[in-house]
Amino acid sequence: MSDVIRLKQHQYIHVLDNNTNVTTLHVGPKVFTRQDHEKVLFAPKACVQIPPRSYCRIRNPALRAADGSAEKDAYGQVKLRIGDEEIRFEQEPFPLMPGEVLMEANNDPAIKKLAVIPSNTALKLIATRDFTDSVGVAHVAGDEWLFEGPDTYIPRVEVDVLETIKAQVIRPNTALRLRAKKRFNDRTKVGREVGEEWLVKSEGAYLPTVEEEVVGFVNAKVLTDKDAIHVEALRSFTDIFGKKRRAGEQWLVTNKSAATHIPDVYEKILADIKVTTLNNRQYCVVLDPFDQAAGRNSVGNKEIRRGEVSFFLHPGERLRNGIENVLVLGKDEALLLKAVEAFDDATNKGARKPGEKWMIYGPAEYVPPVQVELLERRQAIALDKNEGVYVRDETTGEVRAVVGQAYMLKENETLWDKELPPIVEDLLLRPNGMKHTLKDDAAAPKGPARIKNRVVRFNVPHNAAVQIFDYKKKAPRIVFGPDLVMLAPDEQFTVLSLSGDKPKIPNVVKSIQLMLGPDFSSDTIIVETSDHARLALKLSYNWHFEVDRTSETAKAKIFAVPDFVGDFCKAIASRVRGAVAAEDFDSFHRNSAKIIRAAVFGINEQGKVGKSFKFPANGLVVTNIDIQAVEPTDSKTRDSLQKSVQLAIEITTKSQEATARHDNERKDQEAKGKLERQKLLDKIEAERAKTEWLELQAQSEAIQASGQAVAEAKARSEAAIIEADSELKQAQLRAQAFKISAESELKQLKSKQNAEVEYIRRNNELELKKARELAEIEATKLAQIMEAIGTDTVIAIAQAGPEMQAKLLAGLGLKGYLITDGNSPINLFNAAQGMIGVPPPQ
Repeated sequence: MSDVIRLKQHQYIHVLDNNTNVTTLHVGPKVFTRQDHEKVLFAPKACVQIPPRSYCRIRNPALRAADGSAEKDAYGQVKLRIGDEEIRFEQEPFPLMPGEVLMEANNDPAIKKLAVIPSNTALKLIATRDFTDSVGVAHVAGDEWLFEGPDTYIPRVEVDVLETIKAQVIRPNTALRLRAKKRFNDRTKVGREVGEEWLVKSEGAYLPTVEEEVVGFVNAKVLTDKDAIHVEALRSFTDIFGKKRRAGEQWLVTNKSAATHIPDVYEKILADIKVTTLNNRQYCVVLDPFDQAAGRNSVGNKEIRRGEVSFFLHPGERLRNGIENVLVLGKDEALLLKAVEAFDDATNKGARKPGEKWMIYGPAEYVPPVQVELLERRQAIALDKNEGVYVRDETTGEVRAVVGQAYMLKENETLWDKELPPIVEDLLLRPNGMKHTLKDDAAAPKGPARIKNRVVRFNVPHNAAVQIFDYKKKAPRIVFGPDLVMLAPDEQFTVLSLSGDKPKIPNVVKSIQLMLGPDFSSDTIIVETSDHARLALKLSYNWHFEVDRTSETAKAKIFAVPDFVGDFCKAIASRVRGAVAAEDFDSFHRNSAKIIRAAVFGINEQGKVGKSFKFPANGLVVTNIDIQAVEPTDSKTRDSLQKSVQLAIEITTKSQEATARHDNERKDQEAKGKLERQKLLDKIEAERAKTEWLELQAQSEAIQASGQAVAEAKARSEAAIIEADSELKQAQLRAQAFKISAESELKQLKSKQNAEVEYIRRNNELELKKARELAEIEATKLAQIMEAIGTDTVIAIAQAGPEMQAKLLAGLGLKGYLITDGNSPINLFNAAQGMIGVPPPQ
């Protein structure tokens, strides 16, 4: 740096005197010559310039005397307030004293604009030390307050800005919820305790104080004819409507109280309630209804409300079954009612005791009172003459069947379910009432499930019988088909367990009905002959029941044997075994049918086999036995039987072969004789035909020779005639074609000329018409123009030129003139008039 420093105006430097170690300030304009013992600490700097409405912070400011000059110590060094700060505002440019520092941050300029606080905004300030402000208010360190706009904030070193607070805008149907940070009086001069909350509902901007904490906004609930709210008190207080509320109390707020409701800080909205609307066909039962007079719910009570009406449910109220429709009963309907408490029945005009039951029959409308419980809605049961139901009298316990009439249960009656054994239930679902336990009949068709309170019915088919036992009378009854069985409450079907399969197995077939036949059964019996040959016989029996339906004893006999199939099969099998045991194998093999039939049916007095075998216990009659198969059970017997059968087959086969061979030889000889005879006859016929052929051939050759010459002559003459005719026709056709061509050309030429003449004529007419219409248009146009302009205007236009010329000449003093360039036409008439001095016509 040069020893001579030229300082401009508003520039300064700090110079350190190394001898005294004192730093001095030099401010321009001046020229500073540095001595050897002096050191310039920095290049010339510009003085600090603070524009209007700006400020800066100075750290370690110099002490000032009363006249504003910097105080110095005994060594001439400027005294500083070390660690302190000073805010300087708009003034003349000033240099920094040695030791003073202009405070600035990285992104914050040293010279700052004064903060302008707009309306509805404030600065939250805090005192960093004790001081008294310009208006005489004393502040202690830590004290907080607001500087509200609109205003300009003048900073102080004793005050820090914590934050900028903006006013909260309170809109319609909105409130601001505040909480007190300490005990103070709010803007409305109401004392607040620490932690207390309250609402500010005044519309507009609200600037919370430092003692207030904004909790949030509370929106109003819009209350309409269809919307209300349930509110609960969180503590005891007086609500906005001036009513005292206890902690935990709940109440209803509707639009009758206010169109909108802003819940208080001590109120909690439990639920939004929709209006309950009932039309004239509806009602509802309200449990624990609200008592307006007492101001609380009547717990345990009920209230019925019938439309048309609209209401809101109060807290604690609830609907028993929601909205219910008025009970409308038809003429075939009724209601079973029960009194749950004593009351006077207005419908029947009588007192009802608790537990009493009664019925109301239609047609009618009914709304059950709260003292009445609706047990059942009943409808008349329509029954055909073959349908019925079981009805139980709850008073006496008696069960009866009602059949063939429309029946309405009385108040002391209920439908009774008749229980049947599972096997009976299964058999009733099957079309024939029969089940084979060994067969998989899961896929067998079944009827619909039985309704237990309906009278049990079973269709007994033709030639069948059903036994029904009445447990009350201890007596059975038998029904023969075709008939319909309807069980009384104390009756049950007798289920038959019959033997089935082959060989017979007991209890295979379960059946309700007994088929009377005629029917058949099959069985397999193992027998042994006298020579110990064991055989398996497959037999089929035809049987039927003979019963006298006029006698009860005879009718009961058919059910005397529970398993009649197994019994008669065993009886026949024992007879057959005894008869076969007395015969050897060969004898039985040759006469098996006779032996078996004789064993079963017996031999009558005439020595013939009987026709039937009757069982007197139940009237079963076996009328026929068919032997389906006889099979040995041991291998030896089977082999011997097979050999005998093969030998018989071989003998029969050889006999049939010999007979067939003899017949074949005989037929062969007869055929050969017929063939020779036919050959001779064919030769004779062939010779006769050959003679006739030769005669016909000679005649044909003669006719052929004469006919050829005649045909050639005729052909030549016809050819000449045809050729001449063809040439004549060709000439005629050529002449006709030329004529047609000439006529067509002439016609075409005439048409063309006529078309041209017509075109020219029409074109001339169009041109003439066009010219005529244009002339008419021009004439009409001129006439309309003349009519529009008027006669006076035309005269004025005609006279305008000459008058103007006369006036021009009069102004120039000329009697007449003629100027032309040879291109414009000359109005000699007007020129001559000008020359001779004739004035233009007026």
